[in-house]
Amino acid sequence: MPVSRHPHAPGDIVTPDRDITHAHFRPGDQVVILKGTSGSELWGDAYKVVTSSWHTPTDEDGWRLYDPAGGERTYVTAHPRYLVHLSSRCPDCLIYQQALRTYLIPRLAGADEDVDCGWYSLTHLNQMVHVADARGGP
Repeated sequence: MPVSRHPHAPGDIVTPDRDITHAHFRPGDQVVILKGTSGSELWGDAYKVVTSSWHTPTDEDGWRLYDPAGGERTYVTAHPRYLVHLSSRCPDCLIYQQALRTYLIPRLAGADEDVDCGWYSLTHLNQMVHVADARGGP
């Protein structure tokens, strides 16, 4: 099913306020960056945490991530607040997922296809940046 940007996708009010430390994640963790919805579920891109890496857009510690389907963008760097554990059911990630689900699913309930809310972009240095973290544009 194609992924589209919903014309009325809501802004993300959950992720920018997420308080998660760099130490919450470890190399080898399976994570997802949630980007939108697929029917009544959250949807995103899955990665494997590789190593610590400076996240230039926020001037904070981030994580270098491996995307097995990444092609030219096999490795990207992201801030910890963007990441959700797939390989464990930790309470912090479950609380974040539930907050995002409660906020997003009702707003996009009528979408007939997978929806990318357009909250993330990649910089020329392969740094994932959330719209709330972008300085002067992504």
